[in-house]
Amino acid sequence: MQDLKALRAFVAVAHQGSVSRAAEELHLTQPAVSLKLKQLQETLGLTLFQRHAQGLALTSDGHALLPSAETALASLQAFNISAQSMHETVRGHLRIGTIVDPEFIRLGALLHRLVQRIPQVETELHHGTSGYVLDSLLKRELDVGFYMESPGQMPDTGEGAPVVEMIELTHFNYKVIAPAGWSSRLARTDWPSLAALPWIVTPPRSVHYRLLTQRMLAHGLTPNRVAQVDQEPCMIDLVRAGVGLALARDANALQERQERGLVVAKGISLPCALSFVWLKERRDEPVIAAVRGVLEDIWSL
Repeated sequence: MQDLKALRAFVAVAHQGSVSRAAEELHLTQPAVSLKLKQLQETLGLTLFQRHAQGLALTSDGHALLPSAETALASLQAFNISAQSMHETVRGHLRIGTIVDPEFIRLGALLHRLVQRIPQVETELHHGTSGYVLDSLLKRELDVGFYMESPGQMPDTGEGAPVVEMIELTHFNYKVIAPAGWSSRLARTDWPSLAALPWIVTPPRSVHYRLLTQRMLAHGLTPNRVAQVDQEPCMIDLVRAGVGLALARDANALQERQERGLVVAKGISLPCALSFVWLKERRDEPVIAAVRGVLEDIWSL
């Protein structure tokens, strides 16, 4: 294997036609460049240059070897660039907490952009309720996640818990939906009348529970619970089956009314915000910073 400094001296002199100009290019002294050329020629047993009035010119052997020397130096440069890029490339494992349906949270677009922007990061998805996402985040079982809460309201992490940051991605409303044929039972949509009807509810850590409980407590009421489920599709299925009332996102409520004749309570809207959350102390970690940037692109924040 040839001395890389000697190869650099050979290529520089070949291009410059002068030891002095090659020395300037390489930031070396002229004797150092001359010594490297002498060592290379002695090692190869070949004469690479011949002197003339203007400086040095390549011999036929020198001409023949120059492309190989240039290729060797270019390969070394490419190797160094690749090695450096490995320090700069974001890589790792990203655990994402997901909620509701993939279309609503634009999960496909998020994963597609992540693969494009940070291909060295492996994603792992964990699905649950907003409360599950927040709890898992605080336990560091998740790195980031989707979360739903009343607009402008930060997650309640409890005293002494790590501080959470979030981006609000979009606002929407929850509607009260009822089985087909219940229009007469929803003739009155004041909260005391609604609370007396049978309700399909969700676990305490879910956004449905928080929104419904807050609104009911404001009127000194509790809903007449007849079933509890932890997924929106299950809630809607039970409403279709005639079990009772439930909350549904406005788009889903409209679709169910149009396609299956479910009843939507008039004048009732519970505002909600879809957000993305992470621990404040981890906001500048490369992977988390990258996914935040991707989300801002997708949702045009």
